[in-house]
Formats: sequence, structure tokens, C-alpha cells
Amino acid sequence: MLELHFDAGTLLLEGPREELDALLPDLEGFAFDDRVQALRAPARLYRSAFAQLYRAQERGRFAFEDRARAYVELDLTHHTWREPFPHQREAIAAWRRAARAGVVVLPTGAGKSYVAELALADVKRSALIVSPTLDLMNQWYELLTAAFRVPVGIVGGGYYELQDLTVTTYDSSYIHMERLGGRFGLVIFDECHHLPSPSYAQAAEMMIAPYRLGLTATPERADALHLRLDDLVGPTVYTRQIKELAGHVLAEYETVRLSIPLSPEDQAAYQGARDTYRDFVRAQGISMSSAQGWSTFVQRSSMSADGRRAFRAYRLQKSIALAHSGKIEALEDLLKRHARDRVLIFTSDNETVYTISRRFFLPAITHKTPTKERKALLEGFNDGTYPCLVTSKVLNEGVNIPDANVAIVLSGSGSVREHVQRLGRILRRRPDKEATLYELITADTVEEFVSERRREHDAYR
Repeated sequence: MLELHFDAGTLLLEGPREELDALLPDLEGFAFDDRVQALRAPARLYRSAFAQLYRAQERGRFAFEDRARAYVELDLTHHTWREPFPHQREAIAAWRRAARAGVVVLPTGAGKSYVAELALADVKRSALIVSPTLDLMNQWYELLTAAFRVPVGIVGGGYYELQDLTVTTYDSSYIHMERLGGRFGLVIFDECHHLPSPSYAQAAEMMIAPYRLGLTATPERADALHLRLDDLVGPTVYTRQIKELAGHVLAEYETVRLSIPLSPEDQAAYQGARDTYRDFVRAQGISMSSAQGWSTFVQRSSMSADGRRAFRAYRLQKSIALAHSGKIEALEDLLKRHARDRVLIFTSDNETVYTISRRFFLPAITHKTPTKERKALLEGFNDGTYPCLVTSKVLNEGVNIPDANVAIVLSGSGSVREHVQRLGRILRRRPDKEATLYELITADTVEEFVSERRREHDAYR
């Protein structure tokens, strides 16, 4: 008799040595572990291993017992069921056709969480929902409690309360997966573009869950690790873009790019600082466009007075481009124009957030904002107490602010994902809602190039 076990994030197949040797060539991903005289493989291969062992048993070759599976069937009633939008029906149908393992790509505001609810109601197995932040984990807890009215467990944020339906974070799942990996038949990875990073990917490897759903608006990663999603979750089974859904599922929107010139004083300071920085880079033979360019510059700049001067110059020219006086004046004009709207202001750094907050007496949220204060500010924004919030990157994803209809990007990275996420914050549909994203670009600076890079997406064409 062969026995299949879950063992600390792996599968362990035990039995007579001659039977194991005969099976080994046919079992994907298994290798002989001399320490325990058994076959071992990553837990994520449970589905294929079970199928292969079951077929072998049906042919009378071997008998086996599955002791790896610790998940159960759930009696789930969907109390908040509503007629899905066509794209949600299509998404869940495509996922079913892919044997309930794959990635669904939908824009922010298009109802990815409802697709997850449909998947839970469809599979009816113990399930784990993994999210990137504690805020999102708490949102999932509230959503699932209301949708299914069953106990929902929490692993993360100081809690370790397991239920057949449990929410967690990527960080906590990685820490605890060697114990949890056999308990769930379905795993849902929210914002699954985070998953392929090395430690998070290991958590997916350590789960037996045969049913897997990834949800994201922006699967692609600059490091190309998104290609691992095929193995960790499954192939992309359904995709819809912002423009396909704008006007009926998402709000109508426009994007406006404003080119803001530097004042003569700012221009002189910017050019002087940029020349100092570039002269050093050229003298050192550093290619800033290469993969090692930035790290080489940081290393070399710390080794001499000229290098330290170049690094200060780099920071100065960047700070001038990101938040010079002309941008602040343009921001003031936009705030006056949209005094009756719900406005989000995005910057690339906390220093600029606090500068704007003090200048215009606006509430600010950064990664340093305490949890209770952040919750109060978001609630105040949603109920209209605060018509405007200024932030750096922490509101790029994972917040529910449905009434936001204006976004002002004062500065940002060249990341397409970040720019699409910021647009997504204002696209949740409301009656008669029209959304506008403003992008303030410093003329005749490197910001023009950065802006072109981050707009390489269908939403901006």
C-alpha cells in the first residue's frame, strides 16, 4: 500500500521500495529522499500526483491511500449573490474550463472580488484567500463574512485563527505554509503579481490546493517573473482592459497631461545639478541604463568627494523636477477647479506628501500613518468629510474609495503598473460619474521620458 502525505510543504509518497522505484519515472517532480526512504515533491504537484496514482490504482498496478488532503467540502450559501456582469460570468466560465486553475486579469473597479466569491461558491472546498496587505486582508474578512455568513479565519496582523474559510497576507502565508499547506482545496491569490517574488512563490509551492485563482489588474512584472504564474497558479484564462469596460462597468474617464515649465531660477538650479551628476557618471564610465547602473553609481559616489557631490546633485535635480514651484501652483489651480470633487494627489516620495499637506492643509497618508488614523482618513474621504487626500504609493492598490473621481499625479516612477493602478483608483462606477487623471510633467526634464514609459498601456492610448 502506497501512502501520500503532506509533509512540511512537500508531498511524501511512502511504500515498498520496489513500487516506488517502478512509479518514479512516471511521477512529475518527484525524487527519492534517502533520509526517509520515500519519494518527495513540491506540494503544488498534488493534483497531478493524485491523478497519476489514481490511474495506476485503476489499472491494478498499485493501491494507494491519500493522506495529504486535509481540506473538506463546505456548505456555502451565497447570501449576497447578484446577477454577475457579463465579464464576470465569462471570467468564471473560462476559469472552470481551465480546470479551475488560472489567472483572471480585470481592471480595478471591475469586480474581481465578486469573481472570487463566485469561485468559492462554485468549488465549495476549504479555501485560503491571500492578499498583499493587512488592510486588504481585513476587507476580505468583512466581504466573506457578509457573503457567506460562516466563520472566517484570520492569519496575520497578530491573529492566528484558522477556519475552513481563512484570509491571510503573503507575508503570513509564507511563514505558516508548512503547517497550512494541506488544509485548503482552493487558494485565491489577490493582486497575484506579488506572488512570483521568491519568498511568496515558495508559499504557493508549499500548498496542495488543486484549485487556484489569481486576480490582478496588472500581471506583468519588470523582472519577467510573472511568467512563473503559469506554474504557481495556472495560465491567464481571461483578460479585459480598462477601455473595454469604461462607460458601462467602469466610469468614463479622460487623462490629461500638463507640461509645467521650470522658472528661470529652478531651471538654472536643475541644469547645474544635472550637469554635475552627469559629468561624474561619464567620467566613471557608468551606464545608467544598464541593470547595474544605479547600484554602481551609488557605490562609486560614496568613494570620493566628487562622488558625494554628484549624489547630492542627483537628488537635487530630481527633487526640482518632481515638485518645483510651478507644479505646486498648477496643483493649486486644479484643487480650486475641482473643489466639489473627491481628489487624490499622488507623489513619488513622502517628503513631497508632507510639503503639500502643510501647504494646503490636506490630510496625508503614507506608510508611516498609524493604522487607526489611516482608517479614519479613508472613512472621512468616503463620507465626504475630507474631499481630498495626498499620498505617495500606499494607495496605489488595495483600498476601497469608490467616490474618488479625480487623480492628480504630481510625480511617480516609470512603472506602467503604478500608473494604471493610480488610474484605477478613480474608475469605480457611480451614476453620472466622469473621472479625470491629471499628470503634471516638468517640461524639458527627464520626467518627460519617465511619463512616456509609464503610459505604455492601452488605457492611455
